[in-house]
Amino acid sequence: MTPPVVSIVAKSGTGKTTLLEKLIVELKRRGYRVGAVKHDAHSFDIDREGKDSWRLTRAGADTMLITSPEKLAMVKQYHAEQEPTLAETVAAHCGDLDIVLTEGFKKSAMPKIEVHRRERSSKLLCRDEEQDPTLIAVASDSALNLDVPLYDINDAEGLCDFIVEKFLS
Repeated sequence: MTPPVVSIVAKSGTGKTTLLEKLIVELKRRGYRVGAVKHDAHSFDIDREGKDSWRLTRAGADTMLITSPEKLAMVKQYHAEQEPTLAETVAAHCGDLDIVLTEGFKKSAMPKIEVHRRERSSKLLCRDEEQDPTLIAVASDSALNLDVPLYDINDAEGLCDFIVEKFLS
């Protein structure tokens, strides 16, 4: 079974990763199995030049796995037009989890929580710049008049309560 997915979205430098860290800690404290998926619109490399895994990927391996007693990492080569959707990625790799939180994926059809800081922008991505029907809540450092629940940007526990009630109960 595929777990529910909630995307944390915002403009760069707003605090998405910080909020995600707090949500993961709180969900783990409550006993949930949590996945995290970070979208990178640019090319990234997790291998270090010269390492065996890097050499195998560079040699042309379409999929390269590295395993240890504690973890597994996979490098799977795609052409830009072959990038799997978020739903495909979650279905393929996250079946053993209770919930998946993502960072980015602001164009996906998954439910979204937007992070907002007034010093970063006066406008919301999902309400002012466009009317995104998948927005389910906002975490902000200022009072906003919205059609979705509003949480203080530092209230990870309250936001976690909301996520649990909406997706895990």
